[in-house]
Amino acid sequence: MMRAGGWFVTAAVAVAPVGATAQQAAGAAKKPAYFASITAAKARMRTGPGRTFPASWLYVRPGLPVRVVDSFKEWRKVEDPGGTQGWMLKALVGQTRTAIVIAPQPIEMRDKPAGTAVAWRAAPGVVGKISECGGGWCRFDVKGQAGYVEQRDLWGVEQGEVFP
Repeated sequence: MMRAGGWFVTAAVAVAPVGATAQQAAGAAKKPAYFASITAAKARMRTGPGRTFPASWLYVRPGLPVRVVDSFKEWRKVEDPGGTQGWMLKALVGQTRTAIVIAPQPIEMRDKPAGTAVAWRAAPGVVGKISECGGGWCRFDVKGQAGYVEQRDLWGVEQGEVFP
């Protein structure tokens, strides 16, 4: 009797630290959210990380920025500019940085950061590539028409983010 009880207590003590370590490792291994973009002409967002989960949205806008908030094997949990979250295959989400104009009116695309000359204007909902950001300005390229826009008018880049 004593032996069985002693073994049970030892096992319980040995298991407790292992479980705590696994939880700590899971928390530490989780990557922070990052921005990416949809690469495919048609991309399904699913309710869970697998093809057996129903599709909740069909995106037909390649280049649309998304925020990757979690991952599971070859699946990425993404958030779209409207705040909708769901799962997409990793192959449908690329590393190209894009952004969408979220200002309520057209924004001015300037020749240089804080410049006075307006090269172009971009309407709300326009998507473009982001190649650099700093000082509250980002270089925004819409199909070859490029200029600098204020970061606050875009979704797809964190306020204050600097790159490359």
